[in-house]
Amino acid sequence: MFKASHVCGLFLFLFLLALCGPAVAGHKERPPKKGILLVAFGTTVPEARSALDHIGEKATQRFSGLEIRWAYSSRIVRDKLSAQGQHFDSPAMALARMMDDGFTHVAVQSLHTIPGEEFHALKQTVDAFSGLPKGMDSVVLGLPLLAEPDDVEACAKAIMASLPPERKKGEAVILMGHGTHHPANIYYPGLQYSLNRLDPLVLVGTVEGTPSLDDVRQALKINAVSKVYLLPFMAVAGDHAVNDMAGDEDDSWKSVLTADGLTCVPVLRGTAQIPAFVDLWLNHLQAALERLP
Repeated sequence: MFKASHVCGLFLFLFLLALCGPAVAGHKERPPKKGILLVAFGTTVPEARSALDHIGEKATQRFSGLEIRWAYSSRIVRDKLSAQGQHFDSPAMALARMMDDGFTHVAVQSLHTIPGEEFHALKQTVDAFSGLPKGMDSVVLGLPLLAEPDDVEACAKAIMASLPPERKKGEAVILMGHGTHHPANIYYPGLQYSLNRLDPLVLVGTVEGTPSLDDVRQALKINAVSKVYLLPFMAVAGDHAVNDMAGDEDDSWKSVLTADGLTCVPVLRGTAQIPAFVDLWLNHLQAALERLP
């Protein structure tokens, strides 16, 4: 015979099962709802926002039927925009809102250039939301522009396909990347290696990493270049492009190279405005969506 404690324990178990059962069943039977979250570093330059609008439009066309939302990974950018009355969610807040709005499957697409600190912080956020009880069933992360060896080759070809059409033989093109102290900085010299085989006068430099502007200046001197085109190798032509690359301050790339005797032609166009680069990001998003169950 069962002891009284056994009977009470069995009753309590059945009572809890009765309470939890409907909730568990309701969770499993909720209709699937897929969505996309595009995450950029962000920009405080109004004119640069058009680049992100462009990639958003292309994503809407390619993945019609899926709701697309946005987040900015840079707290500094979000705070500056908030002070101007423009509010953008962090990735964590955007995912929390999507969870509350009933999304069950979300593909988060990084619009960063390399898998550096911003990307890895985003990955931690995505991983955290992937394991929340009673949260979304699946949250996956799409790779940044440069992540795998094939990406480097594809990006080099995209650069060659989008060079200034007015460029003449012997004129150089300089791409300004952000650069980082993170190990992912290796993608910039890796990209330069691929470009060297296509056109040795298409040069990559970075603001905060390697190759540096001095490395670029040395290459220009060796090749006796007299005219250069300056292009941002960033999703948007934001503050770095407007000031550090094309600004009139003495330490801007344009000013430094002009002092070296070169004619400089800045081209303020982010990679998110160029179809060949947008396709690479959206291919990563496609791969992420295919990983959703």
